Amino acid sequence: MNKYTKAGILLAMLLVPALFFLFLKGFGTNHFALPRYIPKIDSTTGQIVMTTTVVNGREVTDTVFQTIPDFELINQSGGKVNRASLSGKIHVADFFFARCPGICPKMSSQLRRVQDAFLNNPEVMILSYTVDPKNDTVAALQHYADQYGAKAGKWHLLTGEKSEIYNLAYYGYRVTAKEDDTTSINLEDQFVHTDKFVLVDKEGVIRGYYNGTDTEEVDKLIGEIKILLYEYRNSPDNKNI
Repeated sequence: MNKYTKAGILLAMLLVPALFFLFLKGFGTNHFALPRYIPKIDSTTGQIVMTTTVVNGREVTDTVFQTIPDFELINQSGGKVNRASLSGKIHVADFFFARCPGICPKMSSQLRRVQDAFLNNPEVMILSYTVDPKNDTVAALQHYADQYGAKAGKWHLLTGEKSEIYNLAYYGYRVTAKEDDTTSINLEDQFVHTDKFVLVDKEGVIRGYYNGTDTEEVDKLIGEIKILLYEYRNSPDNKNI
């Protein structure tokens, strides 16, 4: 095989993927979509709840998914934040406490990256729920917000009734948040909370879980928020935009 033939084969190998990409961009359809998590279960039958709708004249049966329940908590500015505050918003949630010496600083630093990536996009919000509301007062949360550059109205650090926060973690976001050994002098032993960031869409449905201490996982989260925003911009009825 002479060098000209080799060069031709190499050129073809480079051109074919590029031409295929251009074809898909011009004529194809983007079928990639983020999954939905936590199907809704009928409390009487134990079965997954299904719904039937009409799409383009055809009946389509699909799963009904659980949504984040209503709540009312207080942010670092002393303002009330509830489920209605999330209307028309994609949000990222995590659980932490301000005195945490372990994973919380890493997670909050990564959330700063998420905030900065969508700083000028009002459709994206961050909610950080404290698992230590007794000590995490409004003033303590404001101090913590200042440490990590949390922007008021963009990144809410939330406190309130402990039972409400723990129930929201378990029944809403389906993650761990609880008191453990409150007698321990080691703060990390006093509270147990997830290291996961939870991505939730505008309807309140969970769309992803990500390790909040892992840079690559957070890169993935940022990318998938962009995908979710693209889905909303290009939905047939442009709902909630």
